Amino acid sequence: MADFRLRREEVLDGERLRSMLDESPARAAQAIVIAAREGEVEAQALLGQILLDGQGIAQDPPLALSWFGIAARQGHLMARNMLGRCHEHGWGCTADAAVAARHYRVAAQGGLDWAMYNYANLLATGRGVNQDPALAFSFYERAAHLGHAKSMNLLGRYLEEGRVCPLDLRGARDWYRRSAEGGDFRGQFSYAAVLAYTGQIDEALDWLRKALAGGNLKFLQVASQSLASANDPRIGALAAEYLERATQLGQDHGPL
Repeated sequence: MADFRLRREEVLDGERLRSMLDESPARAAQAIVIAAREGEVEAQALLGQILLDGQGIAQDPPLALSWFGIAARQGHLMARNMLGRCHEHGWGCTADAAVAARHYRVAAQGGLDWAMYNYANLLATGRGVNQDPALAFSFYERAAHLGHAKSMNLLGRYLEEGRVCPLDLRGARDWYRRSAEGGDFRGQFSYAAVLAYTGQIDEALDWLRKALAGGNLKFLQVASQSLASANDPRIGALAAEYLERATQLGQDHGPL
């Protein structure tokens, strides 16, 4: 009886289910499936995510899409955002940026920072929607003020370049710093560039190494080229480390 009560608690507690995923993915997946079928919206969104990732359960993007849809219809904003991700990237469906944009917009209007960021990305590039840099800026700004580190970096870029907003180098530096401190590797690289420009090389190197540790394959490849042309030889020397790390990631994930 005691064991049953424990399992029942795990089934109905979304936060506990999330922690279980790190400790025992297979056991957590079983609990998530039960809770999702019983109508627990947080579990429905989690089930979509683990089906998408193949975490503790067989990977099944079309079924993930279905569960995201069930949770989204109950008002779960991250599930709605993930519907957008699936449609943007063709996970479990045919890629359709216009459909993705509609889902992102709904979740963004509901106040989800990740959806604001994703919707802004489409607006900035004109994928699935009419290109609108000013509206993209407004969504990046809203997400940044909610603490979204990736949006902070892009807000800094807009301010640095004076795109659809007044030029504000002091503000750009501040947002780059906040993005870097928030853990975004692109923000760390941006902040390092500002520090290097003002002669704070040791601090810049620290942030560049953090960006190296967290960066993805595409970022590292592009960043290595930028570092190779740096004026300071200590910064330039990191280009080889970035390229080596990119090579490792490429081998781990196979052909692009």
